[in-house]
Amino acid sequence: MAKILVIEDEPKTANAIRSGLRGEGYDATVAKTGEDGFFQLNAEPFDLVVLDWMLPGRDGIEILKALRARGAKTPVLLLTARDAIEDRVLGLDSGADDYLVKPFAFAELLARVRALLRRVGDTDIFRKQISDLVLDLENRRVKRGSQEISVTPREFDLLAYFVRHHGQTVTRHMLAKDVWREPRRATPLDNVIDVHIAHLRRKVDEGQRAKLIHTVNRRA
Repeated sequence: MAKILVIEDEPKTANAIRSGLRGEGYDATVAKTGEDGFFQLNAEPFDLVVLDWMLPGRDGIEILKALRARGAKTPVLLLTARDAIEDRVLGLDSGADDYLVKPFAFAELLARVRALLRRVGDTDIFRKQISDLVLDLENRRVKRGSQEISVTPREFDLLAYFVRHHGQTVTRHMLAKDVWREPRRATPLDNVIDVHIAHLRRKVDEGQRAKLIHTVNRRA
């Protein structure tokens, strides 16, 4: 699982990026200031950094230059509302590997994250396996043993979330917030979640001796 550090001071943007990346199976952490982000980068390794340019205190360009000055090769995706050519040149010349102008669609950010991770050549980032169940996160394909399983986009997102939280109890509240992107649960949504889980369980576990999706009887 790729570890991604999001250095972004705007809470709504930071939380949306972190939630979206986690929903795609990445281990995403947020730093709210440049100083905190730089401290975390020095304290532990990350596979990729999503870095806002305009930060309180030490800004994104300062962080980039400091990282590259000490020889760090970690891929960096720079986020900024500054879209002039000279700004892009400055960002790239300072050490950014890619540049994304705000506002942006999360789908584009995700595509750029995947492209940067591909460059470092870690194919395991895009392949997740639990028992004989294999998820290809890049091509969004599922196999159990030698058999490919056809799933809908929502079912894939749901299964990827289960795999990311392997060994943990996943609640309806978590699924509503992280997979359906609904901050508040409601009974109709609970019913939709239950139906999707039932369909997914049938596709993944039916006819298999080892069951991978289990229900925990507790209030969720």
